[in-house]
Amino acid sequence: MQLAQGTTVDAMRRAGSAARRVLAQIAAEIAPGVTTDWLDEVCHHACIAEGGYPSPLGYPGPHSSGLDDGSDAFPKSLCTSVNEVICHGIPDDRPLRDGDIVNCDVTIYLGGVHGDHSETFLVGEADEASRRLVEVTREAMYHGIASVRPGAEVRDIGRAIQARAEAEGYGVIREFIGHGVGQVFHSLPNIPHYYDAAARTALREGMTFTVEPMIAMVRRGGGSVPRVGKIWSDHWTAPTADGSRTAQFEHTVLVTDDGAELLTVEDDEPQPFRSGDVANKLDSSTWPRQLSTAGADIG
Repeated sequence: MQLAQGTTVDAMRRAGSAARRVLAQIAAEIAPGVTTDWLDEVCHHACIAEGGYPSPLGYPGPHSSGLDDGSDAFPKSLCTSVNEVICHGIPDDRPLRDGDIVNCDVTIYLGGVHGDHSETFLVGEADEASRRLVEVTREAMYHGIASVRPGAEVRDIGRAIQARAEAEGYGVIREFIGHGVGQVFHSLPNIPHYYDAAARTALREGMTFTVEPMIAMVRRGGGSVPRVGKIWSDHWTAPTADGSRTAQFEHTVLVTDDGAELLTVEDDEPQPFRSGDVANKLDSSTWPRQLSTAGADIG
């Protein structure tokens, strides 16, 4: 478990802001006909221009084939998860189509720490069901962050996210969770995005971790808990079992003395989670704006 202090906190702020800027450059390229390979190239060059390195590139595979020669390491600088892909999608030469949704997950290693940040974007004119899924997933992330404060428990985050998602008829993916982040890319505490009664780790000032819910459409008669399908042969790409669409949003957060600070934002963006005013925390007008794609300004 990592507790950030002093210069480490400052480094996390710099890495988080850099991740935000890198993701903004990627978002500005998203449009029908653009390949995820191109988005990956934009990500790689943007990370280098920031003075950092893309953390995913060469990262050991979580779905290892048992090989020890590095052949299952993540081969790209960016995760791009399109439509039914929950997470860990590998960029390729498939052009994005009008109506797709795509999550772009950026992590940059800069100044000895990692900044981890993602958003899901509409490609061109997405249908209303996809648009609403993306909106609610973003809301659910912020509802989870709003519960962060010293003395709260990890399970409070998942409780808030699950309540928001299920109130709108969506389900929370349970197989993938948030995680501690700092000098190490993935560490404790684990952050489930659903209510897990056993997740009783107390939040302490100085903790840094990601809140990154993956929310899926739930097909009629399929229950309230979406399932992960068979991982693709690349050992990374994780789709929903039934092909339903899924969205994800992610911020790296710091537990402060009175709430939470968003680390993956620019200096001029709002910090609505640092006070005890719950109404302010849940007011969407006080949240950082979603990044704009080439074709739309979502707001």
